[in-house]
Amino acid sequence: MKMTSLKMKKILEEKLANSEWTTSFNRDKDTFRVEWKDTKVGIDISLPGIIAKWERRKDVAIDELVEHLTESLTIMNEKQDLVGKEKDIYPVIRSTSFPTEAKSGKKLIYSDHTAETRIYYALDLGKSYRLIDEEMLEVEDWSLERVKEVAQFNLRSLPVTYKEDQVAGNTFYFIATNDGYDASRILNEAFLEEMAGKAVGELAVAVPHQDVFILVDVVNPTGYDVLAQITMQFFTEGRIPITSLSFLYENKKLEPVFILAKNRKKEE
Repeated sequence: MKMTSLKMKKILEEKLANSEWTTSFNRDKDTFRVEWKDTKVGIDISLPGIIAKWERRKDVAIDELVEHLTESLTIMNEKQDLVGKEKDIYPVIRSTSFPTEAKSGKKLIYSDHTAETRIYYALDLGKSYRLIDEEMLEVEDWSLERVKEVAQFNLRSLPVTYKEDQVAGNTFYFIATNDGYDASRILNEAFLEEMAGKAVGELAVAVPHQDVFILVDVVNPTGYDVLAQITMQFFTEGRIPITSLSFLYENKKLEPVFILAKNRKKEE
């Protein structure tokens, strides 16, 4: 059976049937949304990514998605406090196209990162997390700076383990612990400096989706080509896509690889 967005939409509608939720399908964006009827708080899902996972893992992929959505929606409808939960606040990376305001109208707090990515802040709730909004800060009388400092401190405490692979002389490192903060590790400057220091060539990085962080010690053009291919593949398959672009990490700054390539051609 060939899976299509319409077929996947019907499957999700059946599995997420709930008198308190409503679902909708955006044909133009190819996304499926499930939200609470009363508050309009909900989640958008990219159907092509889900279909790609279904093609590899069939019903297991759908069951995992439904479990995640159910857990997330339940948490979203509960009141969350920050006091006493400082150790549970982390930064999360999203694309710059990600909304800065929840469907409920509450404004999410965030910080600028690159032209392609933005930093949001989340309260970890175990199996899921909730993005922190301005109202939550006002209730606790917290500042954005305080949240940033706490989130960055907690991020540095997360373990950094990776799988290593060699492709045409280029060394690839994959971080995929599936703890919800794999892409966030791009914000761990101490780790980036460590990897840049051990790199023989140039250090390139990518965050195609939330659950992976890729680093590459690039020693020849093939390294960039392979990174671009892998990043695009991961981007299309990720549950929460971020960006299909990769970056060069140099002098503690991130620059999109395609921009650098153009500049270098001009210099030559």
